[in-house]
Amino acid sequence: MNTVLTKPAKSSSKLRDKFNSKRDLAPERVGEILKRLAATYPNAECALHHRNAWELLVATILSAQCTDVRVNMVTPELFRQFPTPKAMSEASQPALEELIRSTGFYRNKAKSILGAAKKITHDFGEKVPRTLAELTTVPGAARKTANVVLGVAYGLAEGIVVDTHVLRISHRLHLTQATEPKQVEQDLIKIIPKNHWIAYSHEVIHHGRQICIARKPKCAACTLETVCTSGDKTWSSD
Repeated sequence: MNTVLTKPAKSSSKLRDKFNSKRDLAPERVGEILKRLAATYPNAECALHHRNAWELLVATILSAQCTDVRVNMVTPELFRQFPTPKAMSEASQPALEELIRSTGFYRNKAKSILGAAKKITHDFGEKVPRTLAELTTVPGAARKTANVVLGVAYGLAEGIVVDTHVLRISHRLHLTQATEPKQVEQDLIKIIPKNHWIAYSHEVIHHGRQICIARKPKCAACTLETVCTSGDKTWSSD
């Protein structure tokens, strides 16, 4: 019987983890990362259940510090009772709080949702705005939330959604050195083609949940492992 020899993995301590803009931000490397993400997650999409832009906006507000699974458990009854921005604008805050209590921070979230419903009803004719400038005037719709709604509901690439997964993985891949979401987004916009802005977030979020987890990334199963030189890798093929 022939014995198949495998190369032992190097310790992660031997990996270089020093940012080099010329090497790490080279178009060829960025393109390879995007190619592998697209191949690995061809059907990546937003995990929040919604039927329209309004429902997505509310669900995204509720998703702060909460799992998408929990949000998806709460929204059916919320939208059954208050199906439109106008209907929700007429709800009492205590009623909304009770419906969304299990998502955490429910008082602040209820206040934001109520404010968003009133703003969209009174200023935008019950239509969720289609521009970043207008959408970010809506209570609860900061840039990240606005990018989610514009990208998912309308297919408009106004920016790149930067959540904890996107921030962590973009940092590990040396696509940015920034630690603040706003600056991370600006860094990514400079190197990622606009036609991949929406997909990049979806793919990286899926990757962060399944493989590149925060405490102990599953590097041995990662399709990006050979183009990643993060210092906290748990396994290396080099």
